[in-house]
Amino acid sequence: MKVMLFGGTGMVGQGALRECLLDPSIKEVVAITRSTVAQPIPTPSPKLRQIIRKDLFDLDGLDDEFAAVDTCMFCLGVTSFRMKEDDYRHITYDLTLSVAKRFVRVNPKVVFIYVSGAGTDSTGESKTMWARVKGETENDLLALPLRAAFMFRPGGIVPQHGIKSKTAVYQVFYSILKPIMPLFERFFPKYVTTTDQLGGAMLRLAKKGVAQEGPPRRVLESVDIARM
Repeated sequence: MKVMLFGGTGMVGQGALRECLLDPSIKEVVAITRSTVAQPIPTPSPKLRQIIRKDLFDLDGLDDEFAAVDTCMFCLGVTSFRMKEDDYRHITYDLTLSVAKRFVRVNPKVVFIYVSGAGTDSTGESKTMWARVKGETENDLLALPLRAAFMFRPGGIVPQHGIKSKTAVYQVFYSILKPIMPLFERFFPKYVTTTDQLGGAMLRLAKKGVAQEGPPRRVLESVDIARM
């Protein structure tokens, strides 16, 4: 299998990348990013190929790359803290759909995995801005004529193997709670998952989505991710 990864420099993306690079069934990971990905494994992997674009809306000339992959793991995201709705929507909705629609055009057999978040609102009625925007993003992704699309809604995430969040306030939070995070993971599995579990579940679901028609569930909460 070949995987295309967006958001490989973020905490979730690093977890997904690590699992892909360690899995012998993954032939290549094409990471499309705005900056160089720091590989979250002890030694460099020849399976990782990076394509750096300052503007991720500019994917011209990459149709052959899109056509050659089996799965897209879209882990790119930003915090809504102090962001205007239009700016947040531009990155969260517009960018995600632009990538997914390119797959519809050049490779509709792809399995598209989108990392959303716990609390995402699919009804469009939430008063929380980010929940509405992510809900609309999920709904429109699921409506696209792709082989399969899966929405991941993790809650609290425990970073492992030295993986860190690019969002400073989140990293401070994780650093403070690091000693007790395993307890949260053990006693609150419905709300807490790990970067290993996230990456492993995405990889397992990517294989299942490629291997069979009609996967059983398309929106996965933390408890589903942990179970996988």
